[in-house]
Amino acid sequence: MEIIRADDRKAVAGPGDWFTGKVQVEMLFNSFDKDRVQGASVTFQPGARTAWHTHPLGQTLIVTSGTGRVQRWGGQIEEIRQGDIVWFAPEEKHWHGAAPDSAMTHTALQEVQDGKVVDWMEHVTDGQYAG
Repeated sequence: MEIIRADDRKAVAGPGDWFTGKVQVEMLFNSFDKDRVQGASVTFQPGARTAWHTHPLGQTLIVTSGTGRVQRWGGQIEEIRQGDIVWFAPEEKHWHGAAPDSAMTHTALQEVQDGKVVDWMEHVTDGQYAG
């Protein structure tokens, strides 16, 4: 058994290659077995969002606070709120982030395939974000 205390986990700024706006990422788990599943708590300030991306085995988001937005390629922007759960299928191109006027935090869960959990793509433009 291993316990990782809350005080020992640190949030880091989301990289500009992957995010637009102010984003904090706190890895929750993946150090035990990096070849299985990874989880992070991600906080997006209003208007912040991911770039377009896919996951080889899909991704589950659990919204823990605030209001956000999600969109799959070719689909409509959907609003998400605290308590909502979002599933993106394997290789489904998508983005997610905060609403324009609300911060949003979610827990992101994704499995590893051949050492990879995500393929990052182009940034979501302001026009795409606005819908």
